[in-house]
Amino acid sequence: MDRARRTGDAEVVYGEGKTPGQVIAILRTLHERHPDRAVLATRLSEDAMAQVATSLPDANVDAVARAATLGPFPEPRGSVAVVSAGTSDAPVAAEAALSIRVHGSAVELIEDVGVAGLHRLLAVKDRLEAANCLVVVAGMEGALPSVVGGLTGTPLVAVPTSVGYGASFGGLAALLAMLNSCAPGVTVVNIDNGYGAGVFAARVARAAR
Repeated sequence: MDRARRTGDAEVVYGEGKTPGQVIAILRTLHERHPDRAVLATRLSEDAMAQVATSLPDANVDAVARAATLGPFPEPRGSVAVVSAGTSDAPVAAEAALSIRVHGSAVELIEDVGVAGLHRLLAVKDRLEAANCLVVVAGMEGALPSVVGGLTGTPLVAVPTSVGYGASFGGLAALLAMLNSCAPGVTVVNIDNGYGAGVFAARVARAAR
């Protein structure tokens, strides 16, 4: 209950491994303590999302992000662009985008600009530079953050995803590639951790604003 006072950001429910009843009870309790701001539950199962929608009719369920929010979003300060390589990265990108909104920044999604179609990335360079922070989401070989980091000096957090064929080792190849990026200033979170990247980016954007 005390995280909001300590850090300015309220507690978040990590839904994986929790029953739908536990998720609903925690969301309800957090909302009662912080009625003026959205509370977030991530990594929800299909059953949990369905029961949250039924038991908490004021909640918003995001099926792509596998997440739910209860309560109003804060007035946004600063802006973050969430850049994703391909449609397969959409769940992680959506989790990042929702986390950014909950944590007080505006967000723009820039999708399907992976390195296999470099012209698409170059076409949005002005949008990358307009943001206060970037979240760059990619699987496979994880090259997109390095390319983006070489194109712009906007603060950047990279998110490796578990998308890829066998030798990607569930996102380990992308994680190592991002950690070894030649582009300066690339910060990296763990595999599929859209939430952690979203919180970081929102704090950067809020401070910049």
